[in-house]
Amino acid sequence: MDENRRIAAVEEIPDDTTFLFTIRNGFDEEEAVLVEADDDIRAWKNYCQHWTDVRLDKGDGASMRDGELVCGKHGALFESDSGVCTYGPCEGAVLDEVDVTVEDGAVYLTDPDYEFVQQGSSIEYDLSSNRSLGFE
Repeated sequence: MDENRRIAAVEEIPDDTTFLFTIRNGFDEEEAVLVEADDDIRAWKNYCQHWTDVRLDKGDGASMRDGELVCGKHGALFESDSGVCTYGPCEGAVLDEVDVTVEDGAVYLTDPDYEFVQQGSSIEYDLSSNRSLGFE
């Protein structure tokens, strides 16, 4: 696999929360999260389907309950293996998937639409308002 597309070692992915990373499509950077789901690793874009400006992982791992990602803003629940919202105002919606693969103990970005930027967020956030700086 291309080392420039290596996101993390499998052992770095927490069992009970998410692993945040940044991807780029052209000039646009976005966040995504890795999550362990039934002995597999899945990747989803880091926002709720109800309000797409609400991040699931604000930098310290998304909340999870019984294997589902929890939106901290309004309690929506998303299955970690399918991305389907099972409860909340966006019930039935599906998180946007980012294609990844596991090879030789590491997770690699395989989605042709994106390039890997870095682990964590590369976007500055104003933590007091839950908004990105400079984007109103």
